[in-house]
Amino acid sequence: MEISASGSPLLVMSGIVKAFPGVRALDGVDLEVNAGEVHCLLGQNGAGKSTLIKVLSGAHEPDAGEVRLDGQAVRLTNPTVAMRHGIATIYQELDLVDGLTVADNIFLGHEDARLGFSRRGEMNRAARELLRGLGHPEISPAAEVGRLPAARKQVVSMARALSHDARLIVMDEPSAALAHDEVANLFRIIRDLAAAGVAVVYISHRLAEIREIGDRVTVLKDGRTVAVGLPAKDTATSHIVALMTGRTVEYVFPDRPRARGDRPEVLRVEGLTLPGAFEDVTFAVRAGEIVGLAGLVGSGRSEILETIYGARKPAAGRILLDGRPVRPGSTSAAVRRGMGLAPEERKSQALLLDQTVASNITLAGLSRYASFGWLDRRRELTDVREQVRALGIRPDDPRRPVKTLSGGNQQKAVLARWLVNGRKLLLLDEPTRGVDVGARVELYAVIRRLADEGIAVLLVSSEVPEVLGLADRVLVVREGHILHEAPAPDLDESDVLHMIMEGSPR
Repeated sequence: MEISASGSPLLVMSGIVKAFPGVRALDGVDLEVNAGEVHCLLGQNGAGKSTLIKVLSGAHEPDAGEVRLDGQAVRLTNPTVAMRHGIATIYQELDLVDGLTVADNIFLGHEDARLGFSRRGEMNRAARELLRGLGHPEISPAAEVGRLPAARKQVVSMARALSHDARLIVMDEPSAALAHDEVANLFRIIRDLAAAGVAVVYISHRLAEIREIGDRVTVLKDGRTVAVGLPAKDTATSHIVALMTGRTVEYVFPDRPRARGDRPEVLRVEGLTLPGAFEDVTFAVRAGEIVGLAGLVGSGRSEILETIYGARKPAAGRILLDGRPVRPGSTSAAVRRGMGLAPEERKSQALLLDQTVASNITLAGLSRYASFGWLDRRRELTDVREQVRALGIRPDDPRRPVKTLSGGNQQKAVLARWLVNGRKLLLLDEPTRGVDVGARVELYAVIRRLADEGIAVLLVSSEVPEVLGLADRVLVVREGHILHEAPAPDLDESDVLHMIMEGSPR
């Protein structure tokens, strides 16, 4: 294990062990965090990051090891105890109550009350002061949280953490749902918190973010600490990736085949319009081609995919599959015609987390295994095992609950759902979101192989290098319009970023 020297730490976690039935999630993990620093926690999915922050937040008690704050041993037996010690956690999927106001969410569980009644005025005043301190005086304490955009919800979560006088804030993938300018604002807030002496543990799969915001890095692999306190800005990417994976892996994309214009069109979209989201969108995708949509969050990319799939009904335009119109606004029609969608939020929109891998894979095609009211479970399991093997889903046990798989393997299960029935068109929305470096490389290979087998792929990604590296052709989307179309090899990242931010080619 590599260790870098540091000052006197606010937090020291030593030899943390946590086991669950059949798995040792943490096997002697160490973490040291100084007051006023941004300490980044890295590791592949399944490395133990989530379990470690749940120990730190009081959601799990460790089986062994020690947690010390300011040099004093503490037992974080539940989240309330962790909060009393000044430890707050902001999860990727924010745990705010949409139906309550901003102020209600900020002070939830420790409301300012007298004789059993909330002191609304005092709560609003205190909430306004916290929001102003975070640089967001425009957020009203009386606003309903469910009506706020993702970036402002995140600010509310930070205000809630600070309302507990948090000295250490854990942020789990905080930039995942944010646009470029929103990420810049998030980083400003984090720097202000660090300057005020608050320690921040920052978890992200985006190494560029780690470079920009982080002070030091701790790396986990297979439930163990492999490096503590590496300098974030001066440690080579290749070294960090090698620590995470145990081998040298870079963002390597599969070889792109030579363009073939003789392949038939699978999808054609003509003048597609969804008011408030996109307007007059026209393009085509050929068999065996990967077309990428590049644009900022909110540009209309995801809405285009959802409309093609029938989850939204367009106001105008046509969708054609193999030259025949698809009934708009009908997901069942889209599925019958051979489409499959892997949505951005796989846990809430695509997976039944308590069900098995097999049940999730066959969810959209149970009728193929039904005969006279009975399911042919043997045939179903045979098909599932074939997809598990073909996509490299690990562990390769179809009866395992899908929630126990890493993010990359969950995404493969979503893809397998459509492949088991045979698809002509795959719509992939942020297919590598929350997926570690090693699993990304595997997913890239799977997507390219599916295209090589003749499946048409329409891909959305917030990461421009991913779109350029994986797609054959790129459509640049800005404010609901297709701004530019070009073969991926003819574009570079700066070209695309300039277009989506400035609205015109350089």
